[in-house]
Amino acid sequence: MTDYQNIKFEKKNQIAYVTIDRPKVLNALNMATMQELKQAFESFKDDAEVRVVILTGAGEKSFVAGADIGELGQQTPVSAKEYTHRGQAVVDAIENLGKPVIACINGFALGGGCELAMACTMRLASDNAKLGQPEVKLGLIPGYGGTQRLPRLVGKGLAMQQILTGEMITAQEAHRIGLVNEVLPQAELIPRAEAIAAKIVANSPLAIQYAMEAVNRGFDMTLADGLYLEAVLFAVVCATEDKNEGTKAFLEKRAPAFKGR
Repeated sequence: MTDYQNIKFEKKNQIAYVTIDRPKVLNALNMATMQELKQAFESFKDDAEVRVVILTGAGEKSFVAGADIGELGQQTPVSAKEYTHRGQAVVDAIENLGKPVIACINGFALGGGCELAMACTMRLASDNAKLGQPEVKLGLIPGYGGTQRLPRLVGKGLAMQQILTGEMITAQEAHRIGLVNEVLPQAELIPRAEAIAAKIVANSPLAIQYAMEAVNRGFDMTLADGLYLEAVLFAVVCATEDKNEGTKAFLEKRAPAFKGR
């Protein structure tokens, strides 16, 4: 296993736990951390022992408080373009992993931290969490997908308000506008994510993968094109052993034993 310096990683009960571990800087994202996240998520893609990923930050104050301002301050136009592309590639890999990723937002999720959370399949927030895209306060704009994913999650008007003011919002407000799925006491955050993960693990891995693909790829299509994509992916899963096992188990009134084939 890779010797990570900025993240912690363990596997248990078909769940991979990834913790961004830079608590002294509120888990700020430097490029070294982003590279480690990329390596970790690449290792999950074809790992049959990993069915769900839980992503969180070390400590009780912060999920990710933003990007490393020291690194940002040194960027030239040329290096900044590459810097942004590299970061976007990491969050894209998370969004399109083919396996659910649950963000457990345990405190601040600002700038790159909010963008990282938005790339996850779903978001759970502690009741002390604060979320936002404060880049304009630094003379910048979001660069890891914030201008694109936030409007898709909460609508154009609310996204504009957050991005243009740079203000933080509470976990409760984030839940109201649809940015997070649930708000919980911090001690219940990981247990709740594990409970959701357990329900996902009980289902067919291939059905989960293709359902996620239908949602992610169909989201920006016309309804007609999205329905066509859904029909194609439905046909694909009908050719799997998991589909045969699932329907047979239902008729025999027993729990299915899915193999991911």
